[in-house]
Amino acid sequence: MAFLLKELYKLNLAEINRKYEVIMNSSDAKHVKVIKLASLMTDMEGFFSIPMLRNENWERENPKVIALYRKISISRSF
Repeated sequence: MAFLLKELYKLNLAEINRKYEVIMNSSDAKHVKVIKLASLMTDMEGFFSIPMLRNENWERENPKVIALYRKISISRSF
């Protein structure tokens, strides 16, 4: 069971990163990209149970998730 969860976790990170790349490489206006990126972040918050307040323990246990989340967040500042 743990193996399946780990694979699902990897798959979803890869899929979220793919969606991120599609958004960033699209010809959409900047404000549209910002909205789409915010939606992607909301999806991540739900799927990975990202805490609302910074939690160093959670971040230490989920480095790939928080790295992608921060990458998306930073990208909203064009």
